[in-house]
Amino acid sequence: MSLSLPQTLALDFDGVLCNGLREYFLTTWRAYSRIWPTSTSEPAPELAEHFYHLRPVIETGWEMPVLLRAILKGFSEAQVLADWYSIRDRIVADEDLDRKSLVQQVDGVRDHWIASDLENWLALHEFYPGVVSALQTLSQAIEVIIISTKESRFIYTLLQDAGVNLSRDHIYGKDCRRPKYETLRLLIPEVAGPIWFVEDRIAALEQVKEQPDLAEIGLFLGTWGYNTARDRKRAQQDQRIHALDLEQFCHSLSQWVV
Repeated sequence: MSLSLPQTLALDFDGVLCNGLREYFLTTWRAYSRIWPTSTSEPAPELAEHFYHLRPVIETGWEMPVLLRAILKGFSEAQVLADWYSIRDRIVADEDLDRKSLVQQVDGVRDHWIASDLENWLALHEFYPGVVSALQTLSQAIEVIIISTKESRFIYTLLQDAGVNLSRDHIYGKDCRRPKYETLRLLIPEVAGPIWFVEDRIAALEQVKEQPDLAEIGLFLGTWGYNTARDRKRAQQDQRIHALDLEQFCHSLSQWVV
């Protein structure tokens, strides 16, 4: 599929622009400790590594404490990678968990952390090398939109701190309460020219593929993000989805499809 260069670039946030694994884990640990009180205030060092390896299975934030619960209940990394949705739903049912309550716990931890120690919270995030400069250059040439399952207010705070002045109405976070493909659909009549979408979750890109009216949107898997070797292989075998590495992302758009 040949692609015309975009006039609008839609970008996921976590795993495409920002590496927030340390913040994800520590926020998750704090939320987990509220849901399942523990005898230790600090997590075991190896717990973070297991969580980092399994981060690609997470679609939205409420799942993070459930993932930690799965790890601590003894599910192996191989089991989680192969059957996450089944494991997740079983834990939710067995422990009578409420998704809305889990959302409130995770976002509540973040809100309190930002209010009480913003500098520390910001320090746990790092934008991928070259991304901030690329964003600043791109936003001067074309329309840049963020579509994420992270709350818009958190994204805006991080972008501002990094020196990226993107207006709030260009950020579509979890608070929009709709699938990413639906946000893309709503963007089409609002923006000029072709749209390209960069995401690190292969499932999100495949959902866009399933929408016949979104057939003209260019789809890119950010291979530096929260995805697995199996995800990257699926992208390489897909005629519609283009595997994109970080070096390509930080260079001219004309180099993205070669």
